[in-house]
Amino acid sequence: MPYHQPLAAARQAAPLKSSAATTSQQQSKTEDTAKASQAPATPDVPQEYKSALAKAKTYSDMMHMSKQGIYAQLTSEADQFKPEAAQYAVDNLQADYNANALARAKTYQQTMNMSPAAIQQQLTSEADQFTQDEAAYAVQHLNQ
Repeated sequence: MPYHQPLAAARQAAPLKSSAATTSQQQSKTEDTAKASQAPATPDVPQEYKSALAKAKTYSDMMHMSKQGIYAQLTSEADQFKPEAAQYAVDNLQADYNANALARAKTYQQTMNMSPAAIQQQLTSEADQFTQDEAAYAVQHLNQ
């Protein structure tokens, strides 16, 4: 029977090695998947530009600001981004400004009971800075 003990020990050790190899492969696949889901590395883009872009995304997604409004906010005394960083941000921000204008228009309609004409004027004012086309889109789609 001593012959079977080393064989049994070898059989027990084999699954451990296979399991360890499988775990290593799974970790490697998980790391590859995580890398693939991240945005491409942009080492040549300065950190200030990346920060400005992240802040611009927040302004677009949460406050539904116009392109010009985002630029003005990024370069304001509050945010203090350099004009080049702010320009990079608005140039690289993937935002739907028609949707942003519509969201703002709905807010004005629901909370301030503004007329469509007043909403359009407000959207194109210095405060909101949407384009005439974006404001017209918003007013046209208010009740849809």
